[in-house]
Amino acid sequence: MLTLQLSPIPEIGTDRLLLRQIRPSDVDEVLYLRSHPQLMHFIPRPKAAGKEDALELINRFTDMAERNEGINWGITLKGEDKVIGVIGYVRMQAAHHRAEVGYMLHDAYHGKGILREALAAVLQHGFDTYRLHSVEAIIDPANSASEKVLTHAGFVKEGFFREASYWNGKFSDIFVFSLLSPHR
Repeated sequence: MLTLQLSPIPEIGTDRLLLRQIRPSDVDEVLYLRSHPQLMHFIPRPKAAGKEDALELINRFTDMAERNEGINWGITLKGEDKVIGVIGYVRMQAAHHRAEVGYMLHDAYHGKGILREALAAVLQHGFDTYRLHSVEAIIDPANSASEKVLTHAGFVKEGFFREASYWNGKFSDIFVFSLLSPHR
């Protein structure tokens, strides 16, 4: 079993990005991301109804890291402190050396390679620092943009599960993608 230490949340830098802890001062940006109908279309979670919901989510991110259950970073452009997205390990399975990755990006930044860059950094951090053996991603089969991001990062589509997710009174299909550590 892995021994994880996810808190304090480390900063991760790339050529263009700084991934950092999401703070209560990011409430407006988190509210935008989690309330935008287009951005939430493929995310089976409640939309944020106001700043209180966004602040509760930020606090949940902090609590998850402190309990070593998951870790999320705010995606920012270097030199700018504004959060334009969220990426992280939404579920850690220490006993299996595995984690599930999740992400979302402000619509004004789509198509610029930002998510690919952030994902590559988070994967490297997970494999090198946390010693993960594998990372999975679960997406809606209709989310072709996310599928492209994952396949570009080297993920393999391992499964299609019919009506495996239940949200908002409806069963939905899912794709499961997986990536093995380069260090195995």
